[in-house]
Amino acid sequence: MAEAGRLSARIEQKILAGALDENAKTGNRTRLLRFAPGARTAAPFVHDYWEEVFLLLGDLTVGGERKEPGLKTYGPNTYACRPPGVYHGPFRSADGCLLFEIHYYDR
Repeated sequence: MAEAGRLSARIEQKILAGALDENAKTGNRTRLLRFAPGARTAAPFVHDYWEEVFLLLGDLTVGGERKEPGLKTYGPNTYACRPPGVYHGPFRSADGCLLFEIHYYDR
C-alpha cells in the first residue's frame, strides 16, 4: 500500500510509487500533495533533486505574505519544473489544492 502521511497539520502527502533516497541521491517518487484551505509553508526551501509539479485542483500562491515582486497565484492545470538547487516557496492555498509531483535524481 502507498505511504500516506502529514507533512504539517494542514499539508498531507500520499506516495504513489517509487522511493527517493536523499542520502544516496538516487531514486524517484511520485506523490499527491494536498493543502487544506488556508494551509501554508513558512519559508522558501531547496532540494538536490528534480521536481515536476502539476496543480490538479484549487489555488496555490507562491511567495511571501506581502504583495512582493514575484508573488503569484496559480490555478488548476498549472505545471512547474524545478531543477536541483532552486529555492522555491513559501507556498499557501486560500481554498486548498491538490498537486501531483514527480521527484527524481539525474543519472
